[in-house]
Amino acid sequence: MLVSLNWLKNYVDITDVSPEELANKITKSGIEVDGIEYVAEKSENVVIGYVVSCEKHPNADKLHLCQVDVGDETLQIICGAPNVAQGQKVAVAKPGAVLPGNFKIKRVKLRGVESNGMICSLQELGIEEKYVPKDVADGIYVFPTDVTVGESVESLLNLNDAVLEFDLTPNRADCLSMLGVAYEVGAILNREVRLPNPELTMATGAANDYIAVHVEAPNANPYYGAFVVRNVTIQPSPLWMRNYLMAAGIRPINNVVDITNYVLLEYGQPLHAFDYDKLQSDKIVVRHAKEKETIITLDEQERVLSKDHLVITNGKEPIALAGVMGGLSTEVTDTTKNVLLEAAYFDPAIVMNAVKATGLRSESSTRFTKGVDPNRVKEAGLRACELLEKYANATVAKGVVAFDELNRGQKQVEMNIDEINKRLGTSLVTSDVEDALKRLQFEFEPKGNKYLVHIPTRRGDITIFEDMLEEVARIYGYDKLPYTLPVGAGQAGGLTERQLLLRKIKHLMEASGLLESRTYTLISEAAANTLISPELAEANYVPIELALPMSADHKFLRISLLPEILRVLAHNRARNQFDLGYYEIGKTFLTTEKTLTKQPEERLRLAGAITGNWIHHPWQQENKQVDFYVVKGILEKLFTFLGCSVAFQPLKHQDMHPGRTASLQLEGRTIGFVGQLHPRLQKQLDLKETYVFDVNMEELLSAYNEEPSYQEIPKYPSIDRDIAFVLDSSVLAAEVKQVIMDVGAPLVKHVSVFDVYEGEHLEAGKKSVAFHLVYQHPEKTLTDDEVQASYEQIITTVKDKFAAYIRS
Repeated sequence: MLVSLNWLKNYVDITDVSPEELANKITKSGIEVDGIEYVAEKSENVVIGYVVSCEKHPNADKLHLCQVDVGDETLQIICGAPNVAQGQKVAVAKPGAVLPGNFKIKRVKLRGVESNGMICSLQELGIEEKYVPKDVADGIYVFPTDVTVGESVESLLNLNDAVLEFDLTPNRADCLSMLGVAYEVGAILNREVRLPNPELTMATGAANDYIAVHVEAPNANPYYGAFVVRNVTIQPSPLWMRNYLMAAGIRPINNVVDITNYVLLEYGQPLHAFDYDKLQSDKIVVRHAKEKETIITLDEQERVLSKDHLVITNGKEPIALAGVMGGLSTEVTDTTKNVLLEAAYFDPAIVMNAVKATGLRSESSTRFTKGVDPNRVKEAGLRACELLEKYANATVAKGVVAFDELNRGQKQVEMNIDEINKRLGTSLVTSDVEDALKRLQFEFEPKGNKYLVHIPTRRGDITIFEDMLEEVARIYGYDKLPYTLPVGAGQAGGLTERQLLLRKIKHLMEASGLLESRTYTLISEAAANTLISPELAEANYVPIELALPMSADHKFLRISLLPEILRVLAHNRARNQFDLGYYEIGKTFLTTEKTLTKQPEERLRLAGAITGNWIHHPWQQENKQVDFYVVKGILEKLFTFLGCSVAFQPLKHQDMHPGRTASLQLEGRTIGFVGQLHPRLQKQLDLKETYVFDVNMEELLSAYNEEPSYQEIPKYPSIDRDIAFVLDSSVLAAEVKQVIMDVGAPLVKHVSVFDVYEGEHLEAGKKSVAFHLVYQHPEKTLTDDEVQASYEQIITTVKDKFAAYIRS
């Protein structure tokens, strides 16, 4: 909302308050002033001049040689404006004048003829092009004949005005009008508010002789008033009105349109003027539109309507979309003689639906959707009729033809001084509260320490005690409220156990050489079905599709973190970054329903992707590429840290390499997978050999052993033994390792694989796996016989269980 201070002065005295001071006071009271804009830079020595004569320049076809009376002298001025003519009163910048932009006017010669000054357009005086009336946009501005020659143009053109820009919250619809702003400023400054009092000189003949009103949708349109205005003269509106409209950001059109816009801004009540003679009917019918019914609006666009829209009709066809825009067929033009003026109250919801459906958003629809004052609807119509009588030489038929089922009752709110002080922490007395209510111009009934407040209909935002509490507080002064510290026990902030554990896991991943990534939770349809962990695929989880996605690339909620991590990897790989490793801990969204009936399960997962060199030391000429065992080692470090025993089992996965992929097993449950991407997928992403992992963090966090534990450092020496078994190629080394641990317990403390061999000297389908065993007893030194007995038992068991034999 743009508020012209010169306009505001008509309703409340602000002559002794600077624009900056007023803006500060308004902001402190609860309405933020975004800025102060002056209509124009200060111009010096610019006055009204009378064009005594206007002739063609002797040496130029498009220039005029004018003699201009400026009060104390007559100046010869050369002017290039196409509309300059003898007998006009115009703005003249005399020699020595300074125009906006520090443009100095001097005596000059143009085509050999002396020019002493400049006849100015509105743009040259500092008014923005978009607000300049179209009839003078390409030329100079011509003043009405009643202005005084030699008078400064500053006040005549409102160039000394300042405009405040209000940033209104949705509840303060009352300040979408100059009268609402006047009430607000009057309350802040504790000053009287002067309201307009429309007075009409009615002609003979009643309005209902010309028009009848019928409303078929009273819930959507509880009040519709029609005024009949006859014999209007279409002409420019008065200078002061044009000035105020331009300051408020509205371009003047003609007197009829300008008056409806002026009253809109003054009262906050939208009006609409129809060309009465184009109605081709003597009745107005307000109804819901028919399905697929059309109307051509004032912007010359055809609108297809539905039954959710409300239309104004002539009994046959729509002539306006209620509360939004009029129809082109009844537009007021330069030939209009008789006007039907609409003043109505439309339900905010019906107007909002029309705005959403058509995309038409205007000053009128903005006010209707926020709610207008029901007690100003008819009064705004009378005010417009008064101005039309005065500035359009019109006659107004007696009365208003109206359909009226509008509730104009006031709401009541009870206030308690004790409760006010309790909430605000103040010590207000009755005089303080009564002063605030009087400044707000709210009627009230005192009842001891309570008040029954009658809320005026202009303040539709006030309905409960808390609303009135805010009003009292802001008028009393937010800066006067006492400062208090919160009372109560407090404690230092900190991380929860889960947050702390996740942070430690991040540190472990980063210490392993990976970088953290943060990717979108929304992915494409193709990515949504890629790299799904086997336990999720078996549970038939399906991607969740968004109803209104941002784009096709962000259409589904992710089941796996890997597709987006790989997209990051490919993005950096395409920019010549070759040795890359990323991890992410994030939520996935799981459901088995194709049509959601309940919220999806949110499950935390850890995923990562690595490609390129894992070790690269040029000086030592050491180079090692990432392989399966590098990624496996990172995960084993994580599982050891969490105290979880996780086994690796071979896995066939459509998106993974068939021989280099394993599932992760925790207590017999699959919790993820690890391995190399399938070469086909690597090629699609333009990646080299790439390894990934995906782990269910919820399972790991649940299995985490948080009990602190330690083992005493052994006092007695250990004994090492190595053993190599020849096994079928299908036998897993992990299975053999587990058997060795079980049979060798409790003396065998550690088992590790140190060699795997397949090839020459071994028959087809066989492999040699060598294990390193560590024997140790916590309370004594083991003898060779004890170790040998255990060693032989292990050999026998492995031979029997796996059909193995010792490799010599």
